Amino acid sequence: MLRRNALGALAGSVFAGGLGRAQQGTPIPGDIRVAVNEVIVPVTVTDDRGRFVSNLDQGDFRVFEDGKQQTIKYFNRERNQPVVVGFLIDVSNASRLHWKVFQEAAIDLVLNLMPGEPQYSGYLVSYGNEAEIQANTKHDPENIVEKIRKLKPGGGAAFYDAIYLACTRRDLVKGEPIEPRRIIVVIGDGHDTASKKSLQEVLELAQRNLVTIYGVSTVAFGFNSEGEKNLTKLAEDTGGRVEYPLNNLYKDVSGYLSTPSDEGNYALKVGTGGYASEIAKGIFGSIANVAGEITTQYIMRYIPDQQDKAKVFREIRVEVPSLPTVKVRHRSGYYPFAP
Repeated sequence: MLRRNALGALAGSVFAGGLGRAQQGTPIPGDIRVAVNEVIVPVTVTDDRGRFVSNLDQGDFRVFEDGKQQTIKYFNRERNQPVVVGFLIDVSNASRLHWKVFQEAAIDLVLNLMPGEPQYSGYLVSYGNEAEIQANTKHDPENIVEKIRKLKPGGGAAFYDAIYLACTRRDLVKGEPIEPRRIIVVIGDGHDTASKKSLQEVLELAQRNLVTIYGVSTVAFGFNSEGEKNLTKLAEDTGGRVEYPLNNLYKDVSGYLSTPSDEGNYALKVGTGGYASEIAKGIFGSIANVAGEITTQYIMRYIPDQQDKAKVFREIRVEVPSLPTVKVRHRSGYYPFAP
């Protein structure tokens, strides 16, 4: 299984996208309200093989808001900015099959994304029939790790309520939501059976509160979850992505279809070293991809040319004209004024 020192180099710095330099109004206790003067756009660029493109300059990018090109005022590849990470773990019945695998994966994520330095902090929310704050915002990862070890799956899945809780009802770090940057890492399959909140409600809340969502999906072995598309939407619309560590374990294994058995066509048998190795490989790859995604982002800032208060949501588009085949990933837009 993965350990802290095996992945420490992958996550030396973690930060999420947000909207910058804001003026905060008088908040309702537990809520965050932001009026935006300057927009921050974290951008990830990958080539046609999924490899990160990290040698671009400001002049390579074009940023558009509602179709109109904006002037980039600030550009950097800063990799040492403060961050607060929310770990949201699915403890519903759907997690039972591979619970131990993802429990260990969650621990590895915590230890790597919270290296014990003061600029990194995190918190833990579990969601079954209800969403619960298991560990409030701290710099030390040990309490979060201890709580994860004690979690047991069972019941429904209040996934959307967990996002709501993470955005509004935990102890905030001084300077949030502007700095440190805020990200959420979801370990689950995205299904929801028990929430009081809706998908659209928490998506807007995450966008307003400057949160970027990443997912480590518990969907395994080519199966599908009805919540997959919802987890993907939450991630992509906030500028993140979803990893599927157990969904392609057999793609490079010969004998997958030619080794029939009573339990199915499996070239790797449960309980064997090969099976455990493939699972570890899948988990390691997903953590590496999430960490790599976060730490190779470009950060751009611009001041919108127009301050139209009647416009509720503003769409963002980023292009790299000189490299038309690359994939450019960023948040879909932002809400410029407090609700």
